[in-house]
Amino acid sequence: MRQLTRRTFVASAAAGVTTFALLKPAFAATYKLATNLPAGHPMLTRLQEAADKIAADTNGEFTLRFFPNSQLGGDLEVLSQLRSGAIQFYPLAGAQLSNLVPIASLNGVGFAFKDISDVWKAMDGEVGAMVRNALRDSGLFVFDEMFDNGFRQITTGSKPIEKPADLAGVHIRVPPSPLSTSLFKAFGAAPQSISFGEVYTALQTKLVDAQENPLPLVDTGKFYEVQKYVSMTNHMWDGFWILANQAFWQKQPQATRDIVAKRFREAALAEREDLVKLTGSITAKLKAAGMTFVEPDRQAFRAHLDGTPFYGEWKERFGAQAWATLERYTGKLG
Repeated sequence: MRQLTRRTFVASAAAGVTTFALLKPAFAATYKLATNLPAGHPMLTRLQEAADKIAADTNGEFTLRFFPNSQLGGDLEVLSQLRSGAIQFYPLAGAQLSNLVPIASLNGVGFAFKDISDVWKAMDGEVGAMVRNALRDSGLFVFDEMFDNGFRQITTGSKPIEKPADLAGVHIRVPPSPLSTSLFKAFGAAPQSISFGEVYTALQTKLVDAQENPLPLVDTGKFYEVQKYVSMTNHMWDGFWILANQAFWQKQPQATRDIVAKRFREAALAEREDLVKLTGSITAKLKAAGMTFVEPDRQAFRAHLDGTPFYGEWKERFGAQAWATLERYTGKLG
C-alpha cells in the first residue's frame, strides 16, 4: 500500500476540490419566492415545476426556495420586503396590489365579467397591459401572464347568501383591498380586512361569520371545517401577478431572464387549465365535507349595485380611460 505522505494528501485534497468545482456552478444562487397561498395550491404546484425546470435549464445556477402560507408575513409586509430586495419573487393578487397601485384591482370590479373567457381576453389584452405598465412604474417587474385565482364565492357559517339583502350586517372577511371593502359595504355588509393566513382562526373564533375566496382556497384553507354554506356568487375575479424585485431582475443575464420568463409563462397557462378542471372535483369534495352549495341570482346582485354609487365611484377613482378599457370587455357597468 502506498504511504500517504503530506504531499500526496495535499495533492489528493486539491484534486477533490477541483472535481467539486467542476460539478458545482461558479455562480449558483438560491432566491426567495414568498406567497400567501398554502402548499398544495394549483399555482404553487405549477410554480414548483417551473422552478425545477429553471434549475435544470441553468445548470443549477438559478434556484428558487418557496415560503408558502404567509411564512414571511402578511401581504403588505411581504410586498415591502420584495420592494426592498429582501426577497426576490412574490405572486400577489391585484386586490392586494391595489394598495400600492390602485389600478391593479381594475379586474376585480364587482360582477363585471360574465365568464372566464372574457377574463382572459381582458387580462391578456389591453386591461392586463395597462395594469402591468402601472406596476412597472412602481419599481416592480411583473411577468406578462397572470395565474388564475378563480371567481370568488362567499362562504358562511350561519346562513346562505341567496339574495343581496342576505348580506346586510354580515361580518365578512375580505383581503386588504379598498375595492373588496367597498363592494361589500354597498350590500350593507360589515367587511373586515384580514390576511389570508389568519382567516381560518377568524372564522373559527367567530371574529367573522363569512369569507369570500375562490373554491381552491376554500379547499386548501380547510374552511369547510369552520363554514357551512357556499354561495356561488362569482362576484369578483382576480388572479396572481408574478412580481420580481426590479433591481434584482435587471441584474440577471438576459439568457437567465429568458429562461425564467419562459418557464413562468408555461406554468401560468397550465395552471389556468388546471383550475378549470379542478372546479368539479373541488365542488364534490367540499360537498362531501358537509358544505351546502347555493346558486344565487347573480343578476339581482348586479341590479342592486346599479342602484348604488359603487360603479360611479370606482369609475372616478380608476379614471375614465381605464374604465372605458375595462368596459370594452365587460360591457357597460353602472
